[in-house]
Amino acid sequence: MAFFDSRFRFHATLITFHGYNLIMLGLVALEPVDYLVIGHLTVDQTPTGLALGGTAAYSALTARALGLRVGIVSAWGNEIPLDGLEGITVLTQPAEHATRFENIYLNGTRFQIIRQVAPTIDLALIPTAWQSAKIIHLGPVAQEVAARLPAAFQPALLGLTPQGWMRAWDAQGQVRPCAWQGAETALQNAGATVLSVDDVAQDEEQIEWLAHHSRLLVVTDGAAGCRLFWNGDSRRFRAPAFIEVDATGAGDIFATAFFVRLLNTRDPWEAARFAVNLAAHSVNRFGLAGVPTATEIEACLMEVLH
Repeated sequence: MAFFDSRFRFHATLITFHGYNLIMLGLVALEPVDYLVIGHLTVDQTPTGLALGGTAAYSALTARALGLRVGIVSAWGNEIPLDGLEGITVLTQPAEHATRFENIYLNGTRFQIIRQVAPTIDLALIPTAWQSAKIIHLGPVAQEVAARLPAAFQPALLGLTPQGWMRAWDAQGQVRPCAWQGAETALQNAGATVLSVDDVAQDEEQIEWLAHHSRLLVVTDGAAGCRLFWNGDSRRFRAPAFIEVDATGAGDIFATAFFVRLLNTRDPWEAARFAVNLAAHSVNRFGLAGVPTATEIEACLMEVLH
């Protein structure tokens, strides 16, 4: 085990090591994790108040539901509790405030406003015990993490959800697509990349470029499902129909389900079928309640295996 840098804050109430918390001289010995997601936890402004959100939250909870040991590295301002992340180890850099978004959906289109932005995440501070997680998922939401891992990191699969590198915002916080700097190198280093058609403003020419430079690229398209580009081939996977209540987080649930199933099976086509089915269930519940249940996971596994 390795000790983490004291510049991180450890949320001890969220982790139990075989029934007890291990804290020594202000430093914490951490057990390894199977799934490490790096990116900002967010405070989301919703019609009913403030809520925990961000790729880090949705992906971590999905990985936990899939039976993995999960860690989050983020920056956090403690505006709201992290009570929804029980059973997940959370390391955060102290911040004056968390990244805060307001998502507005009109006729199926999402408009985003970013109200506050937390500091960038220093990958060099991540504990050694987590640098060889089976899956490391870089999940930025606001340009907060580098797209390339330091050499010491050795995951079996590096997964990218690059939406946070593909968005900028104006002085009023209105979010807009932007060019992803360093995309070619990042795509070639990653085992798999998942993004949405909204991340590229529906630009098919850009999707073609990204697919050409990726080992494996998945482009999600809401209720239409996803397209998978791999080994010069592409296939579309249709999503089952559900009444949409809240689509927030569906893409993150898809990405995590895809990464986990890809590592387990080495079959991208099967991973895409599983992920598109599982993510579809999430849209009929609000917020983090959309994280898949054990029953949904079992049903989706049975569907792709038969």
